[in-house]
Amino acid sequence: MIPPFIDEEVSKRGTPEQQARAKRRLRLAAQLRARRQALTGSQTPGTRTRKTYTADQTETLPGRLVRNEEQPATGDPATDEAHAGAGDTWRLYKDRFSRDSLNDGGLVLISTVHYGRDFDNAFWDGEQMAYGDGDLFNRFTADPTVIGHELTHGVTQFSAGLIYQGQPGALNEHISDVFGALMEQLLKAQIAETADWLIGAELFAGTGLKGRGLRDMRNPGTAYDDPLIGKDPQPAHMRDYVETRQDNGGVHINSGIPNRAFYLAAFRHGGSSSRGAIGRVWYNVLTGGQLRSEATFQQFADLTVAQDEASDIIRQAWADVGITVGAPSPPEPPTDPSPCGSFLRLPFAQTILSDPQVERFLLQATREARRLRKE
Repeated sequence: MIPPFIDEEVSKRGTPEQQARAKRRLRLAAQLRARRQALTGSQTPGTRTRKTYTADQTETLPGRLVRNEEQPATGDPATDEAHAGAGDTWRLYKDRFSRDSLNDGGLVLISTVHYGRDFDNAFWDGEQMAYGDGDLFNRFTADPTVIGHELTHGVTQFSAGLIYQGQPGALNEHISDVFGALMEQLLKAQIAETADWLIGAELFAGTGLKGRGLRDMRNPGTAYDDPLIGKDPQPAHMRDYVETRQDNGGVHINSGIPNRAFYLAAFRHGGSSSRGAIGRVWYNVLTGGQLRSEATFQQFADLTVAQDEASDIIRQAWADVGITVGAPSPPEPPTDPSPCGSFLRLPFAQTILSDPQVERFLLQATREARRLRKE
């Protein structure tokens, strides 16, 4: 949930203790991203089944069972928020889109709270949810957009399977932001015109951090600006698209572009985004079988208009962020036939390459190689 570039800023700007915790979170996050893959969990088709555990501030998953589907509230805020949020997400997909849990086959919703000590993040690991109690941020179960966002990574995993790199990775993050926002709007009975379109607003409440949320779908790039965690780097238009090897090719950065397009379409259409046409179009594209795992923004946009529902509104929303529906897609990068090229495309290799220390080393090595060639 927390982009790695925030912890990278803290690792440079924070106190020695904050820097140490941020570096540890970065290492752990890299390991967890490598684990995110299609795993087979328990299933109870047609029935909502939740199991909520506590890690007791360890990093052991799933931990100790503290609440199941039949049990009442425990009185522990993190446990009860995670449990309720899993149920709310199940209900969003079931009632609005007739989907039977994350995999459309009754997947049991497993959540673990109190993960790690001072752990500033939440994640879907391919099989279950885990929530930290926070350090700089509030506990991660306190915000429904966080829960809806992370569980939607499971929906994407079991449907389009968008790879977590570059534009398809940014679409992966975008889709999670969309359905995280829709879940909150459903819970609060909001319509597109009155919703705040913030992702992770409750994470900032009362912390002293200068920000309104992690991301602002209405105005990407304006969610926070703080001396410790830095400034929101999201672009809102393709002219500002960020080319980077950090953050798995900018998955948390460039997702601001499709986020803005969805907001514009939903706002102009009006009414409930979860009940109305715009949310339905995005869901149908995600699950309809035509969205490739390597999809670009252009390909995704084309599929949303091809749904032939509110298509003029959606077409204009994409145009307003610099994507012309029906335009030729940029050419695919050439396939590297060498064994090294194949190796570098493997998920664990991408995880290694996304480490800031490795990136700095490679940058220095590249500069030295260029200098030697000139000599």
